[in-house]
Amino acid sequence: MTVVDADKLTIRELVENWAVWRDARLWEQFRTVWHPDGRMWATWFQGTFEEFIKANQDGWARGVRILHFLGGSAIEIAGARSIAQTKMTISQRADVDGVLCDVVCTGRFYDFFEKRDGRWGLVLRRLVYEKDRLDPVDPSAKLMLDQDLLNSFPEGYRHLAYLQTRIGYKVKPDMPGLEGPDLDALYAQGARWLKGGPL
Repeated sequence: MTVVDADKLTIRELVENWAVWRDARLWEQFRTVWHPDGRMWATWFQGTFEEFIKANQDGWARGVRILHFLGGSAIEIAGARSIAQTKMTISQRADVDGVLCDVVCTGRFYDFFEKRDGRWGLVLRRLVYEKDRLDPVDPSAKLMLDQDLLNSFPEGYRHLAYLQTRIGYKVKPDMPGLEGPDLDALYAQGARWLKGGPL
């Protein structure tokens, strides 16, 4: 096995560990995925990974339930830096306008990794939101969404954003989707990172 192959396996393991340990609320293990300056950007949260842990703990205490499922990865390595893109789904269950619902969003984790002192760690996690849907848990339930609120969010995550807004989160309105300037800017940021540039 080449060094690059070994590095890719390590990075993929970190991606998988993130999802398993975050959803299981195993926070001590979760911390080992990150470098100390690691940051997380999602629809409902932007900040350090320690702040992300605290926000998840607070959310859990008030009933927020978010889970992740992973698909394949494409990992680019340039020296001690890497960009890993991993197909994923986010699923969240919550009461929406009086109806218990599940929202499922399909997209990609877009991860900035770096090898420091011989250890790969996550420096920044961004997400690309490609498509989503929202369904009542009881198929016979009647759900009427506020169309003005729903359509105020980008197409790739508008149902996820609707649910998250309804339960009290302030949702970031310019996350990357299937196409467009926000996605182009993320790809440019990734290219700069692989060439040694700053975040």
